[in-house]
Amino acid sequence: MADQISPAHADLWVRGFAAAITDADDHLTDLDRRSGDGDFGTNMVTGLRRALAALPEDPDSPGAPFQALSDTFLSHSGGTSGPLFGMWFRDFAKAGNGTPALTLAGVAEAAERGWATVTRLGSAKVGDRTMVDAIAPAAESLGRSAAEGRSLEEGLRKAAEAAESGAQGTSELLGRKGRTSYVGDAALGAPDPGAVAIGLFFRAAHASVTQGADGADEANGPG
Repeated sequence: MADQISPAHADLWVRGFAAAITDADDHLTDLDRRSGDGDFGTNMVTGLRRALAALPEDPDSPGAPFQALSDTFLSHSGGTSGPLFGMWFRDFAKAGNGTPALTLAGVAEAAERGWATVTRLGSAKVGDRTMVDAIAPAAESLGRSAAEGRSLEEGLRKAAEAAESGAQGTSELLGRKGRTSYVGDAALGAPDPGAVAIGLFFRAAHASVTQGADGADEANGPG
C-alpha cells in the first residue's frame, strides 16, 4: 500500500475524479436545478474533459496533474464555482510541484490552504451551503490524521467520509451564497452539488492509493 502520493498516484486521482464527476453528471445537474441554474454538472464535465486532454503523459511531480486541472478550470470553466475549483486545485498543485511525492501531511496542508483560498475568494464559511461545508471537515480530518501518524490510506478514507458527511449535511441548510440564497427552502432535502463534488474528489484520492495502487507503483518503481 502506498504511503505517499507519487506522480502516477496523482494522475490516477485526477482521472478518477473526472470519471466520478462524469458518472454523476445527471445527478449533479439535477441538484443544481434545485439550488442554482442547473449547469453545474455540465460545466464540471466540460472542464474536466479539457483538463484530461491537457494532462502530461509522464508527470514529473504529483503537482503536475493538479496544475493542468487548475489551469484548465481557471482559463475555461464557466459558472460561479468553476474558478473556485480552479483555485482549490491550484493549492494541490503548489503542494506537489517540485517534490517527488506528497505525504499525508502534504495533502493535509494543501487542503488547509485550499480551504482558506476558497473561503477568502468565495466569501463563504461553514454553514452557508457551499463546497466549503465539505472542504472544512475533510481538511480538519486530514490534519488530525497527519498529527496522529495515521497511514495515507486511512487518512484519505477518513477525509472522504468527512467530506461526504459534510456534503450530505448541506441538505438541511438554507443557502446564504450565490443563486441558492434566492430559492429559500426549495433546495432543502438535496445536498449542494459543489459539496458533493468535493466528496467525489477525496473519494478519488482514496481510490488512487488503493484500487489503483498496483498500476501506479509499477509505473514509479519501488519507493
